[in-house]
Amino acid sequence: MSVVVTLIFNGLANGALYFLMSAGLTLIFGLLRVINFAHGVFYLWGAYAGVFLYNEFHNFLLAILGGVITGAALGLLTERGLMAKVYQDPTRQLLLTMGVLLVLTELLKIPFGRDPAGATIPSMLAKSWLLGHFVLVEYQVFTLGMGILVYVGLLLLLHRTRLGLVIRAGVANPDLVLARGVPIRRIFTAMFMLGAGLAGLAGALAGPYYGSVTPDMGMNMQLNAFIIVVLGGLGSLNGSVLGSLLIGVATAVVGYYAPSLAVLAAVLVMAMVLVVRPAGLFGEKEVA
Repeated sequence: MSVVVTLIFNGLANGALYFLMSAGLTLIFGLLRVINFAHGVFYLWGAYAGVFLYNEFHNFLLAILGGVITGAALGLLTERGLMAKVYQDPTRQLLLTMGVLLVLTELLKIPFGRDPAGATIPSMLAKSWLLGHFVLVEYQVFTLGMGILVYVGLLLLLHRTRLGLVIRAGVANPDLVLARGVPIRRIFTAMFMLGAGLAGLAGALAGPYYGSVTPDMGMNMQLNAFIIVVLGGLGSLNGSVLGSLLIGVATAVVGYYAPSLAVLAAVLVMAMVLVVRPAGLFGEKEVA
């Protein structure tokens, strides 16, 4: 029984990282209607930035901020330099974002190489407690707490601020919002940066969580993030939360008993949900 409880808690902590990644993807799709295949590279660069800064300065807060800023800066460059020109062309969006993913992944290998880079948990978060037969790891609690904090913050932003009202209106009818004099283009850029910054945050937290960072971790996490976004419903923040927890627990349990089937488990969970709800857990069918 203690193994099952441990696996479930591990899955919830994994789900927190998945949520930070998928929430940014959800925000970008919800407002801009862009399936961003470059999202994984924001996570990747955030992870390496966090590891580099922590190894250099031994300041975990600086490492986290560095991951967020790195992701947000790459998001700004990607949105203003590329995406702003092709918002009405889904094919070019797909090709450009995939190109960004491939190019930036390869560029990262120049200074850091292809081998894994070790990442250590800061000493202030390295404790663990034995509760009966259940081991509670402090860094996992911290990661779960960060996921909850970001979720609450996004809810307050979207539902308790004027900016959130404009964002939700822009999702429903961007032309009407633009006609009322709201600088919707700046909001598009800000939301793209926010989504990319959340991916960078997930990366900065993921390095110590997994013990190392690798050049292919962006692609791996992006696959899970897309599964979660589709599972939860395109553009749904609540769907991202529930989808992240489901995939986190499913991959933790299956990964323990059959590691080679962990990715397949995520796909199967998504498929089972889509059979019952084709638009996802919280998605709505679009009316033609």
